Amino acid sequence: MKRSVAREIAVRLCFAISENPSDPKELLSRTFDEQYYNSLKEEDELYVSKPNKKQLDYITRLITGISEHSVELDGYIEKYAVGWKFGRISRTAVAIMKLAMYEILYMPDIPNGASINDAVELAKQYEPPETVSFINGILGSFTRKEVDNSY
Repeated sequence: MKRSVAREIAVRLCFAISENPSDPKELLSRTFDEQYYNSLKEEDELYVSKPNKKQLDYITRLITGISEHSVELDGYIEKYAVGWKFGRISRTAVAIMKLAMYEILYMPDIPNGASINDAVELAKQYEPPETVSFINGILGSFTRKEVDNSY
C-alpha cells in the first residue's frame, strides 16, 4: 500500500468523525478489525490490501492528531478561506485540508510540498476543479504564512 492510499483512508476516517463524532481510537479499532476491513474490500477497491504496521501507525497518528487539533485546524481553514464561511466548504474538502495541515504542522518528516501535492491529487478524485484550486490556494497560503520553511 502506498502512502497516498493510506492518506485516502485517513481522509475517509477524518470525514467519518466529522459526520458522526466518535472516539478516534474506537473508530480505528472498528475499521481495522480483520472481519470488518475484509468486508470493505467488497465495496471499494481502496481497501483491497490492509495497511501494514508502518502504514497503520501513520493513519493512527493522523486520525488521533487531527482529532486532538481539530479546532485549531478548523481555525486555519476559516482564516485562509477568504470570502467563504466554514459551513459552505464541503466536509471532504475540510478533511483533506485538515490532513495536509496536520502533516505540515506536526509531521516534519513529510515535506510540505508532498503534503500539499497529495492533498490536491486526492481532492481531484472527490471535488470539482474549482474546489481543487480552492484547496491548493488555502494550503499554499497557510504554508507560506504559518510555516517558515515554505514549500
